[in-house]
Amino acid sequence: MAPVFAALVLVACNQSDTAASTDSTSATATAAQEAAEEAGRPALALPVTAEEARDGDLVLRVTTTGQIRSDAAVKLRAEVAGTVAQLVVRPGQAVTKGQVLARLDGYPFDLSVRDAQASTDEAEQRFLESFVPESVVTGRGPTPEQRKALMNKAGLVGARLRLERARYEQDRATIRSPVNGTVDAIEISAGEKVSAGQALLTVVDTRNLRIEAQVLEHDLPLVRVGGEASISSAGAPGRLLRGRVDALLPLVDSVTRAGRAIVRVQGDGTLRPGMYADVQLEATRLPGRRMVPSRAVIERDGRPLVFVVKDGRAQWTYIVPGRTNGVDTEVLPDSTTGQIPVNPGDQIITEGHLTLTHDAPVRVTAPREGAPRESGDTARLDRAPKLKR
Repeated sequence: MAPVFAALVLVACNQSDTAASTDSTSATATAAQEAAEEAGRPALALPVTAEEARDGDLVLRVTTTGQIRSDAAVKLRAEVAGTVAQLVVRPGQAVTKGQVLARLDGYPFDLSVRDAQASTDEAEQRFLESFVPESVVTGRGPTPEQRKALMNKAGLVGARLRLERARYEQDRATIRSPVNGTVDAIEISAGEKVSAGQALLTVVDTRNLRIEAQVLEHDLPLVRVGGEASISSAGAPGRLLRGRVDALLPLVDSVTRAGRAIVRVQGDGTLRPGMYADVQLEATRLPGRRMVPSRAVIERDGRPLVFVVKDGRAQWTYIVPGRTNGVDTEVLPDSTTGQIPVNPGDQIITEGHLTLTHDAPVRVTAPREGAPRESGDTARLDRAPKLKR
C-alpha cells in the first residue's frame, strides 16, 4: 500500500511543476508581446511653437520711451456768432476732412447775403448810369482809370466786398472737420448761442502720429534720421508698429541728460495721443546674418543651444550665438567645423522647449493669440535704461 501512495504523490508533484512551468512561460510571452506592442505604439507628440531661421540684417536698437502725440489735434472755434441749429456728430465718432460737424441757424446769414446783394445791385446801377448815357452819345466808353473812379464814386467796390463777406460768414455757419480724425469733445449743444471765437468741439487725427522719444546723450550719436523704429504700448499689448525717425532735436535736457528724437508712425487705432510708448530706435544694422529667435536660445550643461524640428522630432543643436537685439540672435559658424549648424528655413522651437529632451516627438502648432509679432526686422535691445515717465 505504501509504494502505491508514494507513486501517487510523485505524479501530483510532477503535474504541479508542469503547471508552474506553463504559467511562467505564458507570463513571459505576454510581457514580451506587451513590450513589442509598446515599442510599436507611436509616442505622444508634444505641442510646440516654432519660427524659421533666416538670413537678413540684424538691427540693433536703442530702447527708450516717449509720449504719443497727434499731428493735428484741432480745437474748432466759431468764426461767426449765431445759434446752434444742429449737431451732426457725437464724441468718439470718426469723421473725414470736410465732413459737416454742426450747423448754426442759417436764416440770419441768408438775410445778410440778400441785403448785401441788394446793395451791390444798387451800386452797380449807379455806376452804369454814370457813364452809359454819355457813351451812347459819344460812342466811347470810360478809360480804365475813369471806370475805377466811377465805381468808387458809386460805392460798387465797397458793396461787392460786403457781399463777399456776407457769403463768407454764411459758409462759416456750417462747421466742417479740417482733418480726418475722431471727435474728442463737444462743448456746445443745440439751441445754444455762440459768439465768434468760442470753443465748439475738438477733432483729433489718430492716424498721423508722432512720438517724442527721449534718448540718453551717449546714445544720440547712434541714432540717425530716417532710421527705423518699433513702437509698442501698455495700452495696446501684443501689437508692434513700425515708424521712422523724422528728426533729432538739438537741445539736451541738463537734468535728465537726454535729447529728443521725433518718430513718425501711422496709427492703426491701437495707439492714442497721450499714451506713453516703448520705442526701439535703429542704432546699427549688421547685414547678411544668420538669425534665430532669441527666445529659442536656452542653455544645457553651460552651452547655448536651440531645438530644431526635423521629421517631427526636436533635435538638440548647439550653437555659437553672436550679437542680439532681444528678438533675433545671430548664429556664428562653429569654431571647429566652420559651419553654421542651422540653415535658413529650419523650424526653431520658440515655445514649449524648456523641458524638452533630445529627439522628443513634437507637433508644431500655431502661435498663441496675443503674442507680439512684427514682420521684417524686429528689435528689443535694452542698451539704455528706460527713462522715468
